[in-house]
Amino acid sequence: MTDPKDERPVPQRTPIVGLCEAGEYYWCSCGRSKNQPYCDGSHKTSNYLPLRVKVAEDKKVAWCACKRTKTPPWCDGTHAKLPPGEGGSASSGPKSISLK
Repeated sequence: MTDPKDERPVPQRTPIVGLCEAGEYYWCSCGRSKNQPYCDGSHKTSNYLPLRVKVAEDKKVAWCACKRTKTPPWCDGTHAKLPPGEGGSASSGPKSISLK
C-alpha cells in the first residue's frame, strides 16, 4: 500500500526502461519534471530533492516513474499496487528509452 500522505504527482504507472550509459544522473523524486526520469529543477516548490545516482558501467535499468519505490531510483513494482486513478498514465508496458 502506498503512503496516503504522499501527494506527489505520479508521472507514469510503469517504469522507464532502457540502456543507461555509465555516468552521473539526477533522478526526479518530486514527480514534477517534464524530463522524466531526470530532474529538471521543478522540485524548487516542493519538499523533495533530486537523488544523485552514479552508474558505474553501461547497463539496462528500470527507473521508477511512479515515485513510490522503496528502492529509489529503481523500480520495485510499487506502481502495480497504486490505487486505480492515482495519477500517471497506465500504458500497456514499460516506457523504453535510450538513456543519457
